[in-house]
Amino acid sequence: MKIEAIDDERHLVEIPFDEGPVEVLVRASPAAVAQLAPDGVPTVRVVEETIDFLLARQRADDLPPQLDLEDVLPAYEGFEQELRRRLSTP
Repeated sequence: MKIEAIDDERHLVEIPFDEGPVEVLVRASPAAVAQLAPDGVPTVRVVEETIDFLLARQRADDLPPQLDLEDVLPAYEGFEQELRRRLSTP
């Protein structure tokens, strides 16, 4: 997986896939990052763990082309707790 920061909030994620890479534009607002991550965790890590969480539940080509962390939070039960757990380990 390759993640490129476009600006402070938007990251372009390229996920390898059989039929060719899948690109997802992820918006990670400061409020969503603050809710999910312990202080000092870089936004890119929050984006990476979010994509890993989603890929454990669906195929890369089933992900939407644009994704907002604030939309993922209510969509998956346990997402917030799971991400906090993942982000608290180095």
